[in-house]
Amino acid sequence: MAISLQAGMVVMPRSTFLQGYGLSNKSSFSGSAVGSELLASCGGSKTRMTVTSAPKNRAAVKSSKSDESETVRVGVLGASGYTGSEIIRLLATHPVFKVSVMTADRKAGQSLGSVFPHLITQDLPNMVAVKDADFSNVDAVFCCLPHGTTQEIIAALPKDLKVVDLSADFRLRNTDTYEEWYNGPHRAPELQTEAVYGLTEIYREEVRAARLVANPGCYPTSIQLPLIPLLKAGLIEKDNIIINANSGVSGAGRSAKEANLYTEICEGIHPYGITRHRHVPEIEQGLRDAVGSDVTISFTPNLMPMSRGMLSTMFVQMKQGVTVDDLRQHLVERFADEEFVKVLEKGIAPHTRHVRGSNYCLLNVFEDRISGRAIIISVIDNLVKGASGQALQNLNLMMGLPEDCGLLQQPLFP
Repeated sequence: MAISLQAGMVVMPRSTFLQGYGLSNKSSFSGSAVGSELLASCGGSKTRMTVTSAPKNRAAVKSSKSDESETVRVGVLGASGYTGSEIIRLLATHPVFKVSVMTADRKAGQSLGSVFPHLITQDLPNMVAVKDADFSNVDAVFCCLPHGTTQEIIAALPKDLKVVDLSADFRLRNTDTYEEWYNGPHRAPELQTEAVYGLTEIYREEVRAARLVANPGCYPTSIQLPLIPLLKAGLIEKDNIIINANSGVSGAGRSAKEANLYTEICEGIHPYGITRHRHVPEIEQGLRDAVGSDVTISFTPNLMPMSRGMLSTMFVQMKQGVTVDDLRQHLVERFADEEFVKVLEKGIAPHTRHVRGSNYCLLNVFEDRISGRAIIISVIDNLVKGASGQALQNLNLMMGLPEDCGLLQQPLFP
């Protein structure tokens, strides 16, 4: 395995890595040993590691038997979609997680490398249909299946599995609201009461203790990260919040759809889901929790001619006497210790290309020309912080690991 080191990087044996975070060599993790003998530590500013490949001949660098109890065996349901393949890409540099099961009903029997050639270097099992998946050797599952399909599948999984669901099926606490916006009854209401909403920086401790986490949507992640702290602090009004958000086409998934054809998308921008986008109740649920009363937003999403990336522009009314500098300073202080949420220097606008391929969210605040109003801009990669990266961040917490493990890849630019 080729490992490129950056200045100040520490490379260490797996056992040393785990002990450094209070995990014993004989930890509770079970499963077959895989991965490299040498690991760069996770943990914010400590190190950053770039692993250029995780070769199929890993047996040549197989760790000692003591490592067998340190591996978390992971299943990826829906591995042939964009979010599933993105999780597998991120796991290539993870020091503890090992993919042991992958499902894809329409691609059953195929290797992931045949579906996604950019992942051909990874040592992975062939994909199987969900009904044929063996979860007896799995500790945790990423569920990357479409909305409306995951409730019964997750309900049928062994109850000792940790689950992060990337669909919308467990995000809305009120099952009647789910039925209204997703056009069908919730088929696992008993699990809905157990599910924890996984906006990591806001609900970290709840995620840490959870068995089932509902991973947030991409738009809600980019919008709630700045707005929830400002609402909780009483710095902005809950009324007249206007949001214009732009997403890359990968946010619509990998299924063939006429609206996503090249000639429908290229050389233009088009709004969709005006007043009825399914992320609206999810955003309003989070903002309502922040202020303790109902919040109604004006939200318009736009599809952009790019593969990935998301930029949300929020127009808010400040409380009497509050300034734009107050808003910005509060966000700086709120996220000062966060690895993945950063407020840019004053006057610098966030760009989607500055987060491409990474788990980062970049923010900034600007004064509106309308007196008393402010403009907040937030950017994420919709497939990473808006989906698979945040899912990995959550599962790290659920398994007692540093939440940045496998996620310190820096944005790809240019």
